[in-house]
Amino acid sequence: MSGITQKNSNKPMEKQKVLFICVHNSARSQMAEAFLKQMAGDRFEVESAGLEPGELNPVVVEVMKEIDIDISQNKTKGVFDFYKQGKRYDYVITVCDESQSGKCPVFPAVIERLHWGFEDPSSFQGSLEEKLEKTREVRDKIRRRVKAWLDEK
Repeated sequence: MSGITQKNSNKPMEKQKVLFICVHNSARSQMAEAFLKQMAGDRFEVESAGLEPGELNPVVVEVMKEIDIDISQNKTKGVFDFYKQGKRYDYVITVCDESQSGKCPVFPAVIERLHWGFEDPSSFQGSLEEKLEKTREVRDKIRRRVKAWLDEK
């Protein structure tokens, strides 16, 4: 049977591309990106970006460190820069509130556009401990949502 080869036997399966978007790319989208990379980085190429890139939220960096995920060296990125570069995604997932999600650009050839609304940690008031606690709740909600989405795939 020489000369017969299996189709795609040595060709790695191409990863699906996922983009998480929120307002500043400083909290929610960064957490979602980190979780998807951790849970299924072998299956997905993951990026995150913001409508108006800001500074990485130090409270978010702290609560992610608590679960052994270091995002302290991440940079915030602009969604319109990705759009102008002609990047293509299979999934575009907004994680900001409903009023902001409509401001995102429409990327061509997207298989599915999803909206997962989460509270914005930059809006939390109170002491540092209160902000940490509320941000942990958002972190855990994002982790559960990413896992549930993966379970559907």
